[in-house]
Amino acid sequence: MKITVIGAGKVGSSVALNCSLRELGDVLLLDIVEGLPQGEAMDINHQLAERGIDYTVRGSNSYDEMRDSDFVVIVAGVGRKPGMTRMDLLKTNAEIVKGVCNKLKNNAQNSKIIVVTNPVDPLTYLVIKSLGGQKTNIMGMGGMLDLSRFKEHISSVTKISRDSIQALVISEHGENLFPLVRFSSIGGIPLTEFITENESEDLIKKTKNIAAEVISLKGATVYAPGNAVSAMVESIVKNKRAVLPVSALLEGEYGCNGICIGVPCVLGSGGIEKIIELKLNETEKKFFDLGVQSVKNAIKSLSF
Repeated sequence: MKITVIGAGKVGSSVALNCSLRELGDVLLLDIVEGLPQGEAMDINHQLAERGIDYTVRGSNSYDEMRDSDFVVIVAGVGRKPGMTRMDLLKTNAEIVKGVCNKLKNNAQNSKIIVVTNPVDPLTYLVIKSLGGQKTNIMGMGGMLDLSRFKEHISSVTKISRDSIQALVISEHGENLFPLVRFSSIGGIPLTEFITENESEDLIKKTKNIAAEVISLKGATVYAPGNAVSAMVESIVKNKRAVLPVSALLEGEYGCNGICIGVPCVLGSGGIEKIIELKLNETEKKFFDLGVQSVKNAIKSLSF
């Protein structure tokens, strides 16, 4: 299995490390900055050697080397600064991702593609439209990252092991992400049995705001995104058919057409094998629709 990560900054390197630790395949780190992907690859390989993992990470500045990749993870782009929203990055990162897509057309047209560059949802749509590829093979990471943050907050409030928590987040990976308390549980018991309504509202608020807090403290989110991507790759490589929230192209699901947004999907060897359409209540639908409208507005501003 060959996994190419485009963008060898902190997040891209975290993706490469996490995929390697899960022993999913050999990784190619690509970046336009000479020396950066090579140095990151060396550092990661030193850790893998001590762990006895025989898959390797290789750094390169040439897109030609990603030919025959089974996966391409797009991380290239400008990151958020303190005080910025993900949508503030749209115009700049859209141009970067367009350039990446031009390289993909010549080198990795048949790869499964995971978009990490923010804002994830409109840029996932941009990649699908640019490449004209099967929608089942192109997806965005957003919901998996939001899910990890939601689970951490649930564990913190309930004082129960993270291992017992099942949680779900839908909608835009951005200001309108929405943790689904009603569809979350602990040991199979509804989460609402463990928390009050006020705690529920606080969990939602914290999950929405935590990324900005991390960025203000350390400049970027790094480890959780790397893990989120590797979990998606693992479910596909091993045909686990796990239900994970990812940014997927909707064609009638949830009453939406021609938009990528975070929804629960079954990920297996065929990529997105099924989009699970939840029966949202009035409040959940309202927040989901806010995300839909935000992404629609962003897509309208893009040129293809």
